[in-house]
Formats: sequence, structure tokens, C-alpha cells
Amino acid sequence: MEQLKRDIKQLIVKSLKLETPAEEIGDDTPLFQEGLGLDSIDALELAVAIERTYGVSIPDEAVGKRVLSSVSALAAYVVAEQKNSTVGAVA
Repeated sequence: MEQLKRDIKQLIVKSLKLETPAEEIGDDTPLFQEGLGLDSIDALELAVAIERTYGVSIPDEAVGKRVLSSVSALAAYVVAEQKNSTVGAVA
């Protein structure tokens, strides 16, 4: 999980072209408003990057608000969705 969080931080910095180094992003730092200050366009770009990289989609705004709240929330969502898709593929 720690490696996934590091990878997600790198993805955030790279896909959104942030000047903040990935190492300075806290696992539980809010990604929006007072945290990294991301906006709705950034959320869309990040959702696309997550889908391309991890094969996990964020289906709607309600889910997006929850899972894009922090790196920890995003990592937990990626792990859960990948596990669900693996289980679904086997069934």
C-alpha cells in the first residue's frame, strides 16, 4: 500500500504538472481547497489518469468526492476496485 501511495503521488504531480514534489504530499493531505488546491478540471484529469494507469474508473461525482479526497482514500479505492474486478472476472 505504501508503494501504491508513492506511485499515486507521482501520478498526481506528473498528470497535473504540479510544482509540488511528490514527497511533500502527505498521505492524508486534502487534494482540494486548503490542501493541494486542486479544482474540478484537475479532478477530471486525475480521474482519467487513474483509469489509464490502474484500470479503475470513478463512476460519478459522489464517488469522486470521496475517493479524490486524499492519497490514502484514492489508494484504498484503487486496491478495492482492483480486487473487485479480479473477483468478478473469476466468477
